Amino acid sequence: MKSPVDPMSDVLASLNVRTGSLSGLEAWGSWALRFGVHEHIKIGAVLEGSCWLSADGAEPVRFEAGDCFLVAACESFAVSGDLNKPYRSGEEVYRASASRIVRLEETRGSADQERTLIVGGSVDFLDATVALLLGGLPPMVAIRAGTAQAQAIQPLLRVFLDEVSAVRLGTSVMSERLTEILFIQALRAAVAGADSTDGTALPGWLGALGDPCIGRALLLMHQQAGRPWTVATLGAQVGMSRTSFAARFKELVGLPPLDYLQRWRILAAGRELRRTERTVASVAATWGYSSESAFSTAFKRITGISPAQYRSAPLAAAAATWPMVPFRLPAALDERASTTDA
Repeated sequence: MKSPVDPMSDVLASLNVRTGSLSGLEAWGSWALRFGVHEHIKIGAVLEGSCWLSADGAEPVRFEAGDCFLVAACESFAVSGDLNKPYRSGEEVYRASASRIVRLEETRGSADQERTLIVGGSVDFLDATVALLLGGLPPMVAIRAGTAQAQAIQPLLRVFLDEVSAVRLGTSVMSERLTEILFIQALRAAVAGADSTDGTALPGWLGALGDPCIGRALLLMHQQAGRPWTVATLGAQVGMSRTSFAARFKELVGLPPLDYLQRWRILAAGRELRRTERTVASVAATWGYSSESAFSTAFKRITGISPAQYRSAPLAAAAATWPMVPFRLPAALDERASTTDA
């Protein structure tokens, strides 16, 4: 089994995602748009001018040219050039536009008015792996122009605009790749604490990656997922006692260490079942299971369906595997989470 570079790369490689088409917004002076609840992540960048963004009713945050942002799934959000301007329906404005750059021409006034230009895209998660990433995301993440994460993608922002402005050969593929790059940079910014917009530490799995000891333990668990780990050996590897390690891990990640490890093994095994023709027994052995029956039992307990059923219809397991980490789930789904003590 090839060792992953790090847990985030490992999980990103497992994601079954779909990126939406890039679009743009051009406005002048006083304007304000509000968008309803959405089930995908919004990724964007301010190319010119400035604007205010707020997510899930939180206080608005100002964004300047060169700043990028991520708005989490299942959150409503608003964007404006004037906090005193009444909001219009963003969905209606975009539906009425025949161009991928929505121009609020009615806001254009005098020549000295500030012109704001924003480009962005969306990321949809097609299976349960979304919970592993989103459990700890704040409603909005800002990637400020002066940070290393933003500087790495500054040359791409004009490419964003070029792709939005005209239809070229390969535009759809280019749009997908650009959106994926911006999404990954936003996750890096979230982990690095570039600006979560509320000043609080990032909770959940993403926040745990930044902890020296727990982040190291996650790396080991992903690199050597098939190893017969115990809580004591994991703690020893990162210089912590069994008790302290177990408590710290559960506090940050939201699950006991071995519960997390088992769920990660099943998620990774499911990826192989979906993408390869390997036998169930072969996949089971790769991920540390002594027999196909033991693997099948664990797989069904966590996903709700057998490995063979998952291979033919992976989305059928989405509801049952969502509780990888704490996440806002309906109570009926949340009750399905395994509470195995580590």
